[in-house]
Amino acid sequence: MKRILVPTDFSTYAENALKAAAQIAKKNNSELYLLHMLELPNQMSDTITEGNSIPEVMFFIEKAREMLESIKERPYLNGVVVNEVVLFENTFKGIIEFSTKNEIDLIIMGSRGLSGFEEILIGSNTEKVVRHSEIPVLVIKKDTVEFHAENIVFASDFSKEAKKPFRKLLKFAQIFDSTLNLVMICTPSSFKTTLVAEKIISDFAANFELKKFTTHIYNDANIEKGILNFSNSINADLIAMCTHNRTALSHFFNGSISEDLVNHSNKPVIAFKVKNK
Repeated sequence: MKRILVPTDFSTYAENALKAAAQIAKKNNSELYLLHMLELPNQMSDTITEGNSIPEVMFFIEKAREMLESIKERPYLNGVVVNEVVLFENTFKGIIEFSTKNEIDLIIMGSRGLSGFEEILIGSNTEKVVRHSEIPVLVIKKDTVEFHAENIVFASDFSKEAKKPFRKLLKFAQIFDSTLNLVMICTPSSFKTTLVAEKIISDFAANFELKKFTTHIYNDANIEKGILNFSNSINADLIAMCTHNRTALSHFFNGSISEDLVNHSNKPVIAFKVKNK
């Protein structure tokens, strides 16, 4: 993960994400792309495309650049290569397009947390990026003095579709020498016997050369509660999930579960997309 994108609206939540990104960048010798999206009124956007100069537009551009330059001087960014970018685009669309064009390896965004998605950027756009990004998305929930990922929960149904996203998680885990806690959540609507569940997880793990890992079966009322309760029970640093925007594939790849976790978990959540065939 050599290129990390951190979208910012200059909020506290965005800065929390940047602090975590700086720590990951230092561990992995990555460079950061600090992106601010200017969503200007339609009439201003039309004038920009026509090549005309508008004082209000130039003011917004200059202020955004000044703020980005100021952020780059933060002590926690010392030693990190930071590229600042200002774009005129819809926030969600701009983040997705920029990450694809610039071969970004990881997107890190902030979230308000338990009180829900209420900020302009750190709101519905975080939710949309988590659901639709082809690139892994790490959502940070609070100020991170020291970002830890030594104890990671990977919740899944451990089907073949989860193999490719899991390989990406392994690369992330190598940065922190993490222990991976593989857990299957059994609910009244998706019950499996212990023997069946253990075999599914074991067969899945056999596809990889895993050194530091544990396997678990956890019963709860629903998947989201199971993941949250299990993660709290082992004091996990991070929750890892697969996402898919086609809800028919599996309830573990249902985008709403990952979005609910991002919204309700007080722990960081990293989402890996299951790619369409």
